Amino acid sequence: MTTPLPLQPQQLHHSCDPEQFGFQTTADLEDLTEIIGQMRAMDAVRFGAGIRHDGYNLFVLGPSGMGKHSMVQQFLEKKAGGEHGPDDWCYLNNFAQPHKPQALRLPSGRGEELRLAMEQLVDYLRSAIPALFEGDEYHAKAAAIQEEFSKRQEQVFKELGEDADKQEIVLLRTPDGFAFAPTRNHEVIPPDEYEKLPDEEKKRVEAAIAGLQERLEKILRQMPQWRRERHERVKQINRETTLSAVEHSMDELRQAYAGLPEVLKYFDLVQQDMVDNVDDFRKQEESSTLGDMTIVTHQSFHRYRVNVLVTNGKKPGAPIVSEDNPTYSNLVGRVEHISQFGALVTDFTLIKPGALHRANGGYLLLDIRKVLVQPFAWEALKRALQSREIHIESLGQMYSLVSTVSLEPEPIPLDTKVVLFGDRLFYYLLHEYDPEFGELFKAAADFEERIERNADTHLLYARLISTLTRKEALLPFDRSAVARVIEHSARLAGDAERLSTHMRSVADLLREADYWAREAGQAVVQAADVQRAIDTQIRRQDRLRDRLYEAILRDTWMIATQGEVTGQINGLSVIELGNFAFAQPTRITATTRLGEGELVNIEREVKLSGAIHSKGVLILSSFLAARYARNQPLALSASLVFEQSYGLVEGDSASLAELCALLSNLANAPIRQSLAVTGSVNQFGQAQAIGAVNEKIEGFFDICAARGLNGEQGVLIPAANVKHLMLRRDVVAAAEAGQFRIYAVENVDQAIATLTGLPAGEADAKGEYPEGSVNHRVAARLAELTEISASFARKSEKKPEAKKEPV
Repeated sequence: MTTPLPLQPQQLHHSCDPEQFGFQTTADLEDLTEIIGQMRAMDAVRFGAGIRHDGYNLFVLGPSGMGKHSMVQQFLEKKAGGEHGPDDWCYLNNFAQPHKPQALRLPSGRGEELRLAMEQLVDYLRSAIPALFEGDEYHAKAAAIQEEFSKRQEQVFKELGEDADKQEIVLLRTPDGFAFAPTRNHEVIPPDEYEKLPDEEKKRVEAAIAGLQERLEKILRQMPQWRRERHERVKQINRETTLSAVEHSMDELRQAYAGLPEVLKYFDLVQQDMVDNVDDFRKQEESSTLGDMTIVTHQSFHRYRVNVLVTNGKKPGAPIVSEDNPTYSNLVGRVEHISQFGALVTDFTLIKPGALHRANGGYLLLDIRKVLVQPFAWEALKRALQSREIHIESLGQMYSLVSTVSLEPEPIPLDTKVVLFGDRLFYYLLHEYDPEFGELFKAAADFEERIERNADTHLLYARLISTLTRKEALLPFDRSAVARVIEHSARLAGDAERLSTHMRSVADLLREADYWAREAGQAVVQAADVQRAIDTQIRRQDRLRDRLYEAILRDTWMIATQGEVTGQINGLSVIELGNFAFAQPTRITATTRLGEGELVNIEREVKLSGAIHSKGVLILSSFLAARYARNQPLALSASLVFEQSYGLVEGDSASLAELCALLSNLANAPIRQSLAVTGSVNQFGQAQAIGAVNEKIEGFFDICAARGLNGEQGVLIPAANVKHLMLRRDVVAAAEAGQFRIYAVENVDQAIATLTGLPAGEADAKGEYPEGSVNHRVAARLAELTEISASFARKSEKKPEAKKEPV
């Protein structure tokens, strides 16, 4: 087995050659009209937006900062521009049941027209109706009715008086009413003279008065009916007078809305209500006394208003609504209240629309995380999509939390396409735990985080940079700056053969490079400006990294970069803080002794080991048993620990280093401390790829460079990670000068040979390893431990049992 050679400098950084571009600056390029590397996602968006069946709402997956929202909105704006505009929706007063306002659907733009028409109608009638009642014609009709009633009353009393006079009885009007009295020669007989009359005369007078009194009572009983008749006739005149003013105006509106039967029906109800409540127009102010206060109330005529809930106005196409604060009421609407005399009151004019109303007939864009954190918002959205209706309900009323009078608006039919944006975690969790989610969001668009890197995508990326510079009003980038941005994009992707599609990071880099170019007084952004932007981004976030490396350089955190030590190795882990990641070199030590095959992971024993790290350690135990103890017991007890580690250890990227430390201890072969190791290992000893390989190499390089490079330092990485290398220029320069080395290993044998300087050794047909190789030393040590264990077992068997003496 050959020992791997250090990687060549060109393998450490896949540069982008500016000479491949045919432009001088991005000002020479056209804007990008296509979306880079998102064909699968955009096909899904096109499908989800186009299909018009229940449940095919769209969920757009991917991390934030990918530009998902902008891409989808841009696509929908093009699509919606050619679609039919949505209808207007209004709420009208329900004259039969005012607490249940009626919904009215109108063609686009007609809702506002109806609202203005009704306002103008009421304004006109507020002056026209009182003018009619103050006119001579109305007064003449009312006076005629009053005169007729008066004449009838006078005629009846006149006939009664004449009949009484014939019987020498007179009808008197007193403050207390009517009364009859006997007369003589047309004069009332005084009471004392009346007593002197003969008894027969008295009887005649009393009988006559009794008959007349009966007729009078009958007349008095008829008078309320006559008054009612007079009132009805006056009321009829009032209705006819009001109708003469209202009907003419309403007929004009009926002609304007002749093709809308629901509106015509509403006009009939309005006309009937105006006629029935004409006194509201005649007496537009009412006063009442409350304690020492006189309160004047003005008629507002709210019941004739039109509440235009949603109108698209003159805007062409379907609406696209993006709701940034998707609370329950912001989604489904609300009924507002106003305070009057210490009480909360409401009416249909206080119904306010939600995002679902505004997006009806179009598209509603929501962030799933924001929806889920708002109480009741997610359930309200699902309920609306399932029922295809928007119910405006007060949460207080729904859960009986308040007793305020509220409304029950008629539900509005819903026809909208909901587009949710969120991380993949939300999508899969909802699919797993919400059975209704899969029924409502059947279309998913998963955005790629990386795209393939080649000459074609280089040019597309250059056009993307050109588009962003024009959109953000930035200075043009020359081709060297474009090449540096492409290289940084590959670094963001963590792969020399891929480019990042994280648009926010790219746009931020362009803005900051533009800032430094302007600070330098340049007209074009150059590669140095891009590099300065990258360096300053790191500088703003690297305080903790500097403190950690300072502790290492001051030997507070023990990391050796020279010498040789048995059972001790430099491992590499990564710390991520926000958008910044850096390596943390860690000393890993291993000890071995006689035992029964147990491998103690000290981190696990104290519950500081994550599940994946514990799995990696168990794989080491399997590797040792499979390679060295197939036909014998593994009489070994070993311990592994991350020295000076005081937090949770997770991941298996140190399992290769741990295995090398174990082999070093068993073989008594010192490990070069000038080297660090990263990589995971499987049960066959093969090195497996890990993440953040660039950060790990650069972290150990920074420590070695601070102490002084001597040509011996370097890092071992899995061969599978070579394609991911996009190292800093200073690391590449040091490797080119032979001051720092990167080794790509395929298995643990190559790693241990590089670390110890000894051959690993390959087993022959008998399973034996060459003398002096690491594997031979390990096998010999394990055989020695097995023999020691067996000798202890034989001694234990030969030891005689103690005899028991009888009591």
